Amino acid sequence: MSVADIATVEKPPEPPRGWTKARITGHVLLALWTLLGLGLVWFLATSWNPELIQKYAPGYWSGILVTLKLVAISCAVGALLSIPIAYMRMSKNTILSAIAYAYVYFFRGTPLLAQTFLIYYGLGSFRPQLEMVGLWGFFREAFNCAVFAFALNTAAYQAEILRGAIESVPRGQWEGAASLGLHKLQTLRRIILPQALIVALRPYGNEVILMIKGSAIVAIITVYDLMGITRLTYSRTFDFQAYIWAAIFYLIMVEVLRHAIEWIEERITRHLRR
Repeated sequence: MSVADIATVEKPPEPPRGWTKARITGHVLLALWTLLGLGLVWFLATSWNPELIQKYAPGYWSGILVTLKLVAISCAVGALLSIPIAYMRMSKNTILSAIAYAYVYFFRGTPLLAQTFLIYYGLGSFRPQLEMVGLWGFFREAFNCAVFAFALNTAAYQAEILRGAIESVPRGQWEGAASLGLHKLQTLRRIILPQALIVALRPYGNEVILMIKGSAIVAIITVYDLMGITRLTYSRTFDFQAYIWAAIFYLIMVEVLRHAIEWIEERITRHLRR
């Protein structure tokens, strides 16, 4: 048989797929989700109120900005705090390692809502002491308390992400850098961290997404973020679609962030593709 004949040989048809129980369940669930989505679109279309949208749309926009500001500041501060915490976790010093472990254990093992309440309501009990050191002006603002609580919480998660990413880099990278006469800090900055950040990108993105969704709890301590504005809108209109629009806006923020992370990952891992 010649090469031309081999090229023209057609592949045998794939065997027909049977309707297994898993396939039927999947189609049923997909149909239900489709109906739910169509019902949501129909509800929003039939209950569309231009006056209501025009009146409360600016509030939603300001709430979105507050949410993004809260998450951005908290994640940035948490990232700075996570560096020394991760270093302490990896330290051979038993005391430093134990302190970092206790910090991470507490903030990862207790609810973010409880931590926010402890800071917002708990620090108010120490107002005279805070006034003496000049910190009461900061902690009397609900937004600042939320940022402080969120930063401490995400620092614990980011420290573990950073520690795991650094430890995932093969030990031979350290040994190779040492053979070239590089200092440990130079090795960490130029060789280890660039590789570790590739590993940590997805977990970091998941942490930010969790922070965006978790930020809704600050509405309970009178911060007018997206959920705070939504609660205010519903209290004045008793229109259930106020919460539907909030869910849609949260979904949009999460999806934009998810696609941004995928784009960044695709850009920084080009050299790894074969």
